Amino acid sequence: MNYFKKILRFAAPYKKYAFLNIFFNILYALFSALSFVALIPMLKVLFDQNKKVFEKPVYQGIGSLEDYFQEYISYRVTAYSGEDEMKALVLVIGLVLILFLLKNVFNYLAMYFITFLRNGVLKDIRNRMYQKIVELPISFYSEKKKGDVIARITSDVLEIQHSFLSILELIVREPLTILFTIAFMFFLSFKLTLFVFIFIPLAGMIISRIGKSLKKKSDRVQKEQGEFLSIVEETLGGLRVIKAFNSESHFYKIFSSSTDRFFHFSNKLLNRQNLASPTGEFLGIVVIGVLLWFGGKMVLIDKTLDAASFIAYMGLAYNILTPAKAISKASYGVKKGNAAAERVLEILETENPIKESDNPVQVHDFTSSLSLNNIAFKYEDDWVLENFTLDLPKGKTVALVGQSGSGKSTVANLVTRFYDVDQGEITIDGTDIRQLSKRSLRGLMGLVTQESILFNDSVRNNISLGKEDASDEEIIEAAKIANAHDFITQLPKGYDTNIGDSGNKLSGGQKQRLSIARAVLKNPPIMILDEATSALDTESERLVQEALEKLMQNRTSLVIAHRLSTIQKADSIVVMEKGKILETGTHDVLLKQKGVYFKLVAMQSFD
Repeated sequence: MNYFKKILRFAAPYKKYAFLNIFFNILYALFSALSFVALIPMLKVLFDQNKKVFEKPVYQGIGSLEDYFQEYISYRVTAYSGEDEMKALVLVIGLVLILFLLKNVFNYLAMYFITFLRNGVLKDIRNRMYQKIVELPISFYSEKKKGDVIARITSDVLEIQHSFLSILELIVREPLTILFTIAFMFFLSFKLTLFVFIFIPLAGMIISRIGKSLKKKSDRVQKEQGEFLSIVEETLGGLRVIKAFNSESHFYKIFSSSTDRFFHFSNKLLNRQNLASPTGEFLGIVVIGVLLWFGGKMVLIDKTLDAASFIAYMGLAYNILTPAKAISKASYGVKKGNAAAERVLEILETENPIKESDNPVQVHDFTSSLSLNNIAFKYEDDWVLENFTLDLPKGKTVALVGQSGSGKSTVANLVTRFYDVDQGEITIDGTDIRQLSKRSLRGLMGLVTQESILFNDSVRNNISLGKEDASDEEIIEAAKIANAHDFITQLPKGYDTNIGDSGNKLSGGQKQRLSIARAVLKNPPIMILDEATSALDTESERLVQEALEKLMQNRTSLVIAHRLSTIQKADSIVVMEKGKILETGTHDVLLKQKGVYFKLVAMQSFD
């Protein structure tokens, strides 16, 4: 129930729909019971038991309410029809039809308003989850499978709508239908209703035992769904490698094993769930059977109940079955919904370790330097950087070089605050970046990575990602600086061409130049280039390198380089190994030292 309360807070903006739903559910429950009570005068007319009452009865207190009600109905029927029995029958049938019509109108209105609440909550939970997914740090997704996160925002949220939010419909309507029905049953026969209550708790105990293991079974189903969605996501991402290595059958085995487990878990869950309805119905019919025996005895032998009232009473008793079944089904829904809500709330309640300061400083300009002061950082147990100090003055280009695993990309991740340092501090113009707002910090920086991250959208929208209000002239100018304008104009629709998933309609060099154009258009004072040319052929590298040089003009740049030919013009080159600085200097100075940098250059064999 704790999860249910947490999910219900999303219903607050839609409370007016909840109140309207409650109002019409009350009317539905009342008319649901009244429609069966209205059968009594119709049956009495049919069975010729309706006595003629020519004088309006006088109300004599709560004790004689039943007699007063029956005499008043007889008086109205007599007054309308006189001696014409068919006319009387039409009257009471009309009354029954009107009551059933009103019952169904109120039912529709109740469902109409709850629809806005259910879909509104569904929308808000998904929006909040997406917002949280974007907010959470990159480190969160190194532990979670993407497919599992997708399963939580799709099927798990849908399960909450089907299970938890369906309870909102039942929480008023079904209990009130039962309450009003039982009130009228007491009104018709106190003795018979008391007899019924002996059997209801017994039936409830049997039904409740069925649903005890549903949460555990549902949790396993939802986790397995996340598992095979992850396999699909990885398969689509690595389809070229899978085909190249003829590994289709291997991945099919992995996927089919997951779907087999899903099949097995789903069967157990649904078979347990499907047991609820027939069990509930059979127990209800048992109660009806006992009622027929005990009530029939009251009509035929004791003569304490007339036949018309008994038939209406049986209708009321059956009227309890539908809401009782709905409530028992909803109790299973709560157990299934608990598992889904737990998975959704795990994302929503995950604390972001990259915290915003209580009073974050808004920064719009970069005036002096970006400094890493004696920092240390580790992803898990082993230190990636230790006692690391680096200064990047405004307008200068500093390059980081070294073997893979030396910590170069980690520096870029820390400067952009994708991760926080464990020791030391990183400052911009003397202010610790943890004191700056994340938005304004990243607003000062442009990022071009080794892997060109583009989106399934037009060229124009990919370039204008960091500046959505950019004019066509600004976009074209940025593309020209990035050496991208010529190839863009040759695309089928120019700047409006869709570049496909991850930009896969373009070559590697073209994708990288679009990434650079995006950074150029943002026009940040600090540029971070993370091995931006390492994955390119010679011709593409030349074009991209020209674009990068234009990009870095009059700008502060931190360059992480794999190809050393791209950083010869850097103001300072920092040689790293295992998270520590070995050498620092310009290209010419480091070559003369004939140290680690000299060896790296020699290995790459360039003039």
